[in-house]
This record gives sequence, structure tokens and C-alpha cells, in this order.
Amino acid sequence: MPRVKGGTVTRKRRKKVIKLAKGYYGAKHILFKVANQQVMKSGNYAFRDRRNKKRDFRRLWITRINAAARINGLSYSRLMHGLKLAGIEVNRKMLADLAVADEKAFAQFADAAKQHLNK
Repeated sequence: MPRVKGGTVTRKRRKKVIKLAKGYYGAKHILFKVANQQVMKSGNYAFRDRRNKKRDFRRLWITRINAAARINGLSYSRLMHGLKLAGIEVNRKMLADLAVADEKAFAQFADAAKQHLNK
């Protein structure tokens, strides 16, 4: 009985990796060994950066809120503390959107925070 050769399985596996490497520069989208290394590395970057994206957006929102808060005479931390004392639960994403798109509405939040800070 002849031995079983794994040619079709190997080809399928390699084609899958080459397909994932489509669009990579140079040999990284042609040669299996190099493509496999880059696909593994790219997967690690993707895994890491799915988490970092959340961190980066939160930093952006805080920066925008802080800038708008200072226009209204408050620091970021005092604004957030004042909102908490006022019992206003609004997340940073929505606050940052208001800071950019609707300054009047943001000013009302800032005034509410100021009032509860002075009590």
C-alpha cells in the first residue's frame, strides 16, 4: 500500500496564508515563509490594537472635554466631579460630542457642575 502524501492539505494551508497576506509589500505577499511570519505578526498587532483603540478614543474624548470645560471656566476633573455631585450620568463619548457639536448644551452641563461644586 503506498504512503499518503499530504500535498493537497499543505497546498490548502499555504494558499490560506497567502490569501491573508494579500496586499503586503514585496515578498510578504508571495513567499509562504515570509508571508506566514507577517500574517502572524499582523494578527498580534490587530489583537493588541483592538484594545488600544478603546484607550486612544477615551484619551481623545477627555482632551476634547477638557478643552471645552476650560472655555467654561472649569478643569476636566472639576467638571466631572461636579457632574457626579449633580447626579448627571453622561458618558465621556457623549460629552465630547456635545463639546464639539453643541457648545450651548455643553455650557449647560458646565453650569450644572459649577452649581453643585459651590454647595
